[in-house]
Amino acid sequence: MAHSFEITRDKAGEYRVKFKYNSEVMFTTEGYSSKASAQNAIDSIKTNGPAAEVVDNS
Repeated sequence: MAHSFEITRDKAGEYRVKFKYNSEVMFTTEGYSSKASAQNAIDSIKTNGPAAEVVDNS
């Protein structure tokens, strides 16, 4: 699978979500205090991401 979400813990003990494409990290979320919150972030991205507006500030 080329795309994946990965939940990790940082040095502060917070959970972070990484979105990867072919093993390259495309983005990382903020830190969450619980694993359930990190999973909620993944669910939100999956639900709301496809309709998200693209803002080009270049």
